[in-house]
Amino acid sequence: MKRWLYAVPVAALIAFGGLGLVQLLSPDKPGFERVSRTAPVRAFQTLDGGTLSFVPAPEGKPVLVNLFASWCAPCAVEHPLLMALAAQHPGQVYGLLYKDTPGNGEAFLAEHGNPYTQIALDPDGAGGLDFGLTGVPESFVLSADGEILLHIAGPLDAASAQKISDALQP
Repeated sequence: MKRWLYAVPVAALIAFGGLGLVQLLSPDKPGFERVSRTAPVRAFQTLDGGTLSFVPAPEGKPVLVNLFASWCAPCAVEHPLLMALAAQHPGQVYGLLYKDTPGNGEAFLAEHGNPYTQIALDPDGAGGLDFGLTGVPESFVLSADGEILLHIAGPLDAASAQKISDALQP
């Protein structure tokens, strides 16, 4: 019999294992940032009962849209940076409450402070997916026309907050 045929599956397993090892040892991957992509064209219901659209951006100037949830621990960690951004750029920081209830969102903001000019609701998560959300928290800087200029996946840190602040300049 052809015993060498038994070596084919073993060789394939070793090759796939090597490929997996290479991927694990090279974590530097380009960030998930889509430049020149339009924000979702939809009207979100707001926490105060109104509606909010991000195309064109509210106030006619660049805005930050931060997707957050009360059940999201990293959202609480990044919150002081959002408060600082809101103080530096009044009227330019908006929230999108992702897959959460208004009551839970209000309790979260009562505990941590409210940096948001307005808060849009996304109870089923469809709006977040339209933005290109990969997981909360995420932040998007939109131009006055509603183009996504910057996408920060994950919680903000000092460097990403500075990038956002620079992008929010008129």
